[in-house]
Amino acid sequence: MGFELRWERYQDILIATVLGRIDAANAADFQGALSDGIDDGEQSLLLDFESVSFLSSAGLRISLRLAQVFSGPNRRFGICSLSGLVRDVVYSSGFNEIIPIHESREAAVDAFQETMAGR
Repeated sequence: MGFELRWERYQDILIATVLGRIDAANAADFQGALSDGIDDGEQSLLLDFESVSFLSSAGLRISLRLAQVFSGPNRRFGICSLSGLVRDVVYSSGFNEIIPIHESREAAVDAFQETMAGR
């Protein structure tokens, strides 16, 4: 498969830790695994990419779709902990302008909580 997902929850934030590669060959599996792990009522999703070694344009499109699904009132989405190569892909493609990117999991959680407090 090329990737692994680990799910956890911190307060009201669903966190998906992604390990491995996300490329054209496994993008559909990645999207399916994410869909299977996200309940309809979820309001906050954080993707932790600290252990992602490669991210293709297919992975970026999936992230963009999730950002769209989690937009709107009382919904939050973000990606955190980008490695060097993955960071380069995200920033050179301009996706950091449309998807909230956080330096660390802690920074993302803080941002989510601040945003939810200010509803």
